[in-house]
Amino acid sequence: MCGRVYTKSLYDPCVYFHKLPSGEYIYLLLYINDMLIASENRSPINKLKVQLSYKFEIKNLEEARRILGMQIKRERVKGRVSLTQKAYLQKVLQKFLIGDETKSVSSLLAPHFKRSVRMSPKTIDEHEYMFHVSYASAVGSLLYSMVCMRQDLSQAISMISRYMHDPGRGHWKAVIWIFRYIKGTVDVRLLF
Repeated sequence: MCGRVYTKSLYDPCVYFHKLPSGEYIYLLLYINDMLIASENRSPINKLKVQLSYKFEIKNLEEARRILGMQIKRERVKGRVSLTQKAYLQKVLQKFLIGDETKSVSSLLAPHFKRSVRMSPKTIDEHEYMFHVSYASAVGSLLYSMVCMRQDLSQAISMISRYMHDPGRGHWKAVIWIFRYIKGTVDVRLLF
């Protein structure tokens, strides 16, 4: 690609890298139509952008501020970079009607949530109620957040995702509880 051979990362199929003659690396991160280029110096980044623009229509957004629903914040003086999903999570909360009037909670899953298959709908009314609940969409939104940066959610999401095939009201209440926890921790960020 572009006169250089890029090696696919063994750890992430969306990451490619190339070792420059100076010993530095340039990284190319691709996901569908999003791309991020990273290197210690700007010169190889600019050169790669020019080369890519000959082959593809690209939009040069300069310094990355967002990618895949995550905001990137740089504090160059302190030598820190942080990632947050605040905007994404606020949209998810809004989608599932977790508004300003909803109280947040400080624990991820309270002990009173006893989840089991016995909580699956048994009556027609229960099935009808759950038919109108976007359980799979809610769990999918939570999974995306967990995979990208909210590993603190992993155990709770593991618990609620077990009932995807036939969730009941009790399972849905557990999902709402997780959303309430997220509401109180929406500012959590990964710091590098």
